[in-house]
Amino acid sequence: MAPSQRDHARMTEAGLNLIQQALSIYDAELRLAVCNRMFREMFDLPEWLVTPGARFEDTIRFLVLRGEYGAVADPEAAVHERVEQARAFEPHYMERTRPNGCTISVEGSPLPQGGWVTVYTDISDIKRQEALLRARSEELSDQLLAHAERLAQTNRALAATNATLEETKRQLTEMEARTRTVTEMMPAHIAHVGRDRHYTYSNRKLNAIMPRRPSDIVGLFIGDALGAAAYERIRPHLERALGGEPSVFEFGDVESGRRIRAAFTPDTDPDGAVNGVYILSMDVTEEAQARAALAQTRKRELAAQLTSGLAHDFANLLTIILGLQGRLARITTTADARDLIAATQGAARRGGMLLDRIASVSGPRETRPVPTDLPAFLADLQTMAAPTLPDGMSLELRTGAFPDPLMLDAGGLQDSLLNLILNARDAIGRPPGRITLSADRVSDTWVEIAVADTGPGFSDTALAKALDPFFTTKGEEGSGLGLSMVYDVTKLSGGRVTLANDDHGARVTLHLPMRRAPRTARAQLVLLVDDNAAIRETVRDMLTRLGHNVIEAATAKEAAALADLPGIDIVLSDVMLGDGATGPDLLDALDARGHPARRFLMTSLPASDTTRKAAAARFALIHKPFTQQALAGFLAMDRAA
Repeated sequence: MAPSQRDHARMTEAGLNLIQQALSIYDAELRLAVCNRMFREMFDLPEWLVTPGARFEDTIRFLVLRGEYGAVADPEAAVHERVEQARAFEPHYMERTRPNGCTISVEGSPLPQGGWVTVYTDISDIKRQEALLRARSEELSDQLLAHAERLAQTNRALAATNATLEETKRQLTEMEARTRTVTEMMPAHIAHVGRDRHYTYSNRKLNAIMPRRPSDIVGLFIGDALGAAAYERIRPHLERALGGEPSVFEFGDVESGRRIRAAFTPDTDPDGAVNGVYILSMDVTEEAQARAALAQTRKRELAAQLTSGLAHDFANLLTIILGLQGRLARITTTADARDLIAATQGAARRGGMLLDRIASVSGPRETRPVPTDLPAFLADLQTMAAPTLPDGMSLELRTGAFPDPLMLDAGGLQDSLLNLILNARDAIGRPPGRITLSADRVSDTWVEIAVADTGPGFSDTALAKALDPFFTTKGEEGSGLGLSMVYDVTKLSGGRVTLANDDHGARVTLHLPMRRAPRTARAQLVLLVDDNAAIRETVRDMLTRLGHNVIEAATAKEAAALADLPGIDIVLSDVMLGDGATGPDLLDALDARGHPARRFLMTSLPASDTTRKAAAARFALIHKPFTQQALAGFLAMDRAA
């Protein structure tokens, strides 16, 4: 691959710096174009005089005032004389002795483009040798002259070698500095561990990936730096890497709650011996949360596909059963028969209710994270749930510090916690009893929300199977879908559910990703597109209350014309527009024009609609109806076509 212009420039600079002579090139305006490091060092010039663009006149004045040319009666006249000589651009050669006793030769040549190049050579040694030769020429033999010549050649070669080493050292120092800067800027921990399991290198990012660890770890034993729990998780992989086997793996850091991906690569010498291990560690917590949410969505879609056909046929059978039982009720006269018919009808209706619950669990569901003040949200939930508890049973609330709103699926979380509170009530049974609803942060990575009760706790079977669909301990009174729904909602948010018993009873804990709500953004100009005037009015009111400015369009054609107005930051369009066009078509047209606005869609189409599915696959989409709070969280998303 041909070297780049930047590579050529660096090669030229390195080459000039290796020359043992000082060199300068001034252009036709008498401004510095190029010089080498020896030019600055020979005359001890400040940085501003060896920077391209520096004036020749300023350099001469600096040297005159410093006494470079000896005692000068009129410094400005001396400067003027030398500048005018330079403007003549005539070839010249001269030798002069500097105030420090060194003798230099000055050789200048004009350039075809204007300006000139000057080479300054330190000829002090040559002058001394010449003087010596003149003084003792009759006493020196041919052998001595040859020896002097060889010595001079050796000195010149040694000087050139030293210059090369100095330049190489400078480049290596710069390369090392650049490498360290790059590694320290990377959002990952890069380290090297020797065979003694002690760190020999670190880019000081360990505590950014795994909080509460030290940053300066060079020389530390890896187990002391990571902590006992984390070291036990990575130790088998470290041992394999020291044996020559590379590996990439993920593990959960218990202390911080983060998910870490680590790559261990053996440090192998040319003979195949392993001298240590290179380690690359990254925080993949958000990626793992997203994977969990995606996996749950795919499982729900599969469950919906498996159950939809069966549910349809089962619903038809229940309809037939209810119809036949109704006819039997009209023609029978015995009380026993009517009781059996009523029981059959009740069972059929219960089957219909069960189908609805199955549909709610396995059918399409969208998470709708909105900015949520968690302490206030839980206080409202306590007010809502407390009246459902019998006398003598209390609901206590304990919340940690949450100074900022969080992005949470408030609707799904409310349903989940209400379900857990009612389950706890049923588990306690007869009062007295206490239910505790608590919330706290886990290392700024998770929000931990728990519902604990003073009931008998989970049985071993319940601990193993309570999250499975249809598992219940309530006999015929339970559907077995309550905890399954809680699990589903939590997993769709990228979280997890754990069941446990403590000293007082059962405890269900939800771990949700801790995502802070975006701070109030600046006022933006929104182009709102919807063919329904009432909906435009409602959404416009929400947007203005959020601090935005709004312009409206009823059709895609009108919106395309208004989009030419300067300053439009957001386009929010309905999927179906009245002029036969669609919102996705409008957003595609704006994208083709290179419009800078962020683009969003809204719709009231059901989740099963193919048009909606196609739109949601390409654009951020919010379902109608929505609240102002939900709209604020939605527009905070950084996603467009």
